[in-house]
Amino acid sequence: MKNNKVIQVEGLTKIFGDFAAVNAITFEVNKGEIFGFLGANGAGKTTAMKMLIGISTPTSGKANVAGFDVHKHAEDIKKNIGYMSQKFALYDDLTVKENITFFGGIYGLSRKRIKEKSAVLIEELGLEKVANKLVGALPLGWKQKLSFSVALLHEPKIVFLDEPTGGVDPITRRQFWEMIYKAASEGTTVFVTTHYMDEAEYCDRVSIMVNGKIEALDTPKRLKEKFKVDHMNDVFLKLARG
Repeated sequence: MKNNKVIQVEGLTKIFGDFAAVNAITFEVNKGEIFGFLGANGAGKTTAMKMLIGISTPTSGKANVAGFDVHKHAEDIKKNIGYMSQKFALYDDLTVKENITFFGGIYGLSRKRIKEKSAVLIEELGLEKVANKLVGALPLGWKQKLSFSVALLHEPKIVFLDEPTGGVDPITRRQFWEMIYKAASEGTTVFVTTHYMDEAEYCDRVSIMVNGKIEALDTPKRLKEKFKVDHMNDVFLKLARG
């Protein structure tokens, strides 16, 4: 039987001094799933994500991402995932085209492939008129959509998005989620952190972290039924208040 799990985490822990930022979390994520990783600021979700993408070493526990062990194969993980950080990840002093070319090179794509991908991406995003403008001159919403597209340039198995819609307007947020749905429908697994509880409704499953632990994990529908509420925000409040 083929293993459909692209992320497998067991007892993953990160300790700083006497403080357990991530406390023995266990979960799995399926191929092509939109997995919401929720929690208040300081709950431990960004620390957990850093361990999964290979830029922070766990104190203890196991994790396998895209078929690679986080303890032994961090560099292989980086090559097989896409990542979009909370703070905008592209270079403001390069043009749209130059950013795509630069990141395509980092991801190991050939010049021919970069050229093909660049043309498609610019057309899909409707950036033809600004392709030779500095990215710093673009509105935030366009930057975010471009950043997401660049994170998918090398066709990664998993894309990690850390608060991707922070600070953008509601229309851009909706458009961004349409891009997420498209990526997932094409087989890319999307692992997304967000503090917008309405966005939790768009995920296939969500986990909710409180004080370094996963306190709930299920589909939005089942979580609302379990906690007898109508909105994910109320699920979150119940958990946060203990």
